[in-house]
Amino acid sequence: MKEIIFQNKLRVARAEKRISQGDLADMVGVSRQTISSIENNQFCPSAKLALLLCIALDKKFEELFFFEETQ
Repeated sequence: MKEIIFQNKLRVARAEKRISQGDLADMVGVSRQTISSIENNQFCPSAKLALLLCIALDKKFEELFFFEETQ
């Protein structure tokens, strides 16, 4: 059965901006652990947090978040 997984490119976008997990966390008002959990697909951000991450990293939603189908 195929499954659709919500993925992100947060780590790549953060590296491009040379922003640490802690700095990004401070920018959006969450803990560093939350950023780590999102990057490792252990936590799915709320719509509000996803939007704040897009703003902080100057990216469109589609550039940071996407769905991937598994087999």
